[in-house]
Amino acid sequence: MRDICIWLSILFELSLIWPCAISMIFLNSINQHTKLVNHVRVKRGWSWEPLYVTEEQEVKKALYVGQIRSDSDKQDGSIKYILSGDGAGTIFAMNENSGKISVLKKLDREEKSLYTLRAQAINRFTGVPVEAESEFVIKILDINDNEPMFINGPYIAEVPEMSPKGTFVIQVTAIDMDDPTHGNNARLVYSILQGQPQFSIEIKSGIIRVASQIDRETKDHYHVIIQARDMIGNVGALSATTTVTIKVSDINDNAPKFQQKTYNMSIIESASVGEIVGIIFADDIDIGRNAEMVYSIEEKGDYNMFNISTDSITQEGILTLNKVVDFERRSRRYIIQVIAQNKFQIDLFDTAIIRIYVIDVDEPPVFIKKEYFMEILENATIGSYIGSVTAKDPDITNSTVRYGILQKKYSRSFEIHSNNGSIITAKHLDRESDSWHNITVTATEAKNDAHVSYVQVHIRVIDVNDNAPQLQNEYDTYVCEKARAGQHVKTIIAGDIDESPLTLPFSFTLPSEETNNANFTVIDNGDNTASILTLRDGYSYQEMPLLYLTIIISDNGIPSLSSTNTLTIKVCDCGSDNNTESCRPGGFFLNFLNSGAFIAISVFTVLILVLALLIHMKFQKRHAMLAEKGEDLKENIVKYDDEGGGEEDTEAFDMIGLRHHTVMREHKKKRTIRTDIQSMYRLSLGLGPDVAIFREFLTEKLEEANSDQSVLPLDSLHSYAFEGTGSTSGSLSSIESSGSNTDQYF
Repeated sequence: MRDICIWLSILFELSLIWPCAISMIFLNSINQHTKLVNHVRVKRGWSWEPLYVTEEQEVKKALYVGQIRSDSDKQDGSIKYILSGDGAGTIFAMNENSGKISVLKKLDREEKSLYTLRAQAINRFTGVPVEAESEFVIKILDINDNEPMFINGPYIAEVPEMSPKGTFVIQVTAIDMDDPTHGNNARLVYSILQGQPQFSIEIKSGIIRVASQIDRETKDHYHVIIQARDMIGNVGALSATTTVTIKVSDINDNAPKFQQKTYNMSIIESASVGEIVGIIFADDIDIGRNAEMVYSIEEKGDYNMFNISTDSITQEGILTLNKVVDFERRSRRYIIQVIAQNKFQIDLFDTAIIRIYVIDVDEPPVFIKKEYFMEILENATIGSYIGSVTAKDPDITNSTVRYGILQKKYSRSFEIHSNNGSIITAKHLDRESDSWHNITVTATEAKNDAHVSYVQVHIRVIDVNDNAPQLQNEYDTYVCEKARAGQHVKTIIAGDIDESPLTLPFSFTLPSEETNNANFTVIDNGDNTASILTLRDGYSYQEMPLLYLTIIISDNGIPSLSSTNTLTIKVCDCGSDNNTESCRPGGFFLNFLNSGAFIAISVFTVLILVLALLIHMKFQKRHAMLAEKGEDLKENIVKYDDEGGGEEDTEAFDMIGLRHHTVMREHKKKRTIRTDIQSMYRLSLGLGPDVAIFREFLTEKLEEANSDQSVLPLDSLHSYAFEGTGSTSGSLSSIESSGSNTDQYF
């Protein structure tokens, strides 16, 4: 019984400690498992295939790209994949269960060639990462979707004619936006579509070279069309074209050629020495300096009868008479041989024969040109030679041609030699006034004035540097009293009426006596302007209100011309803001208004208007009172517009007769009105006639009034607006009267 009690007590104690023991065993087991997890290394990692996307694919639904996954993924759904980085969620999407990546929209490799993303694998239940975050790249594969482009087209090049084969002309370059590292999409080849066989192009470099001999005289420019194709020109390649304009420059490789081998000319026997016989022309198909030539006469036959010169502008050979010809006594035909030789290569030349006939035909003279163009410097002295006109008389008769100028506006500036047609200046010319003069020259047979020919001569006046530059404007310049040294005062601009190439640029300097100017200096801005700067602090209007700065403006002509200009600078109190705008005309008034004076002026104006209104009302009231008094006196007052006959009329007048009797006036004879008496208004201004004339007029009027017996006796009071100039006696009237109203009352 005792043993049973002992076992029962043991069992009871065990029942109490059993839950604690079980808990300890479970915790110990977890700790051992954790230690195993912490100390045992399990090999894990990412596994994926290379990821690429071809550009320009139409994506209507998500397009599979590739898959990434963790080696520890047992595909039991416990691992969740997360995608982040460039384009995640917008361009690329990942299946969180399988790690499969899809593209969501069409891509363009030329905009972006690769995308960098990051992948992460975590335990879906605990959120604990099972793999470290890894970065990977999705590349965009290129397709041939871009045409080549020429970066500098169209091109312009120049190559000398007769250049040897293989001569470099120009290199053209095209670019392709496709991937140069992927296939042949961006590998270009060049070819010529138009421009062969004269030119060729290197297929890879795009260098254009001369392929065959080219002659500028045959063709002076070529339009070469170049094509660039990608994919090395294979099927499906894209292409672009550009135009290369190749100009062929001239070389001196052609000799002058006369238009005809034989020339027939004529000259009148009365022609003066130096007169133009005719003009010949050898054509050189070269251009510029290469076409310049010199004419001469070979020393044989009658060469000494004539001279030939070369017109440097037209390259014509002008044949003039060297000795007088005589139709009756000497030969009527001369034969000379002339040579036209290249000016720079004497081995290039041509010859021609000239037959000159002396004729005597009674016909009007003929000018050898339809019109003439000449030039003369504007500083040419009077009598300077400008050019010559020539007219030929084809007559057999001994007729001389005389030259003249039709008298018009411009013709007075020129004279012409009546015998040889040489035009000279008769006056000083000024290009700035007239740059062109058009005159009409006449050629008249000396023996027959009816035979006259006309030609227009256009004379261009060439500019010379004969005008000094001047200031363009009259500057209103101010400097503030509180100005500081180095402060900008004014920018001045110069101008020159001469042509620009002769004068520009201008320079601004101070004369030697102004170099020590302590007030201002001038800075040449190099652009035909100059800046005026102060040299000291502060100026005083009281001490010196005006300051002067002398400036020399010179041009760039040869010789250089200059002018001396004096700039007046006014000292001004610019106010607190140191602004010279207040110094200009109207500036002070604006400041004055801004200070509140505008209100004062307005109030003053209102007061003046009120005062004027009161005076007007008072005047109206007084006028009404005078009108009432006039009603009482109207029975004794007669208004008339005639002059009186003197004081005796007043004494003999009876008012009763005027009131009760009707007086009939007889018709008066028409008075003679003196025309030498001016209006009373002009006389009142002291502009009238002499006093004696006016006194005579008054006497006549008085006698006329005294002798008229058919009118009522009139008052002797007369009022005249004019009493004579210089009168010291004052008014002749005994009472005051209005000067403008001729109605009198008595």
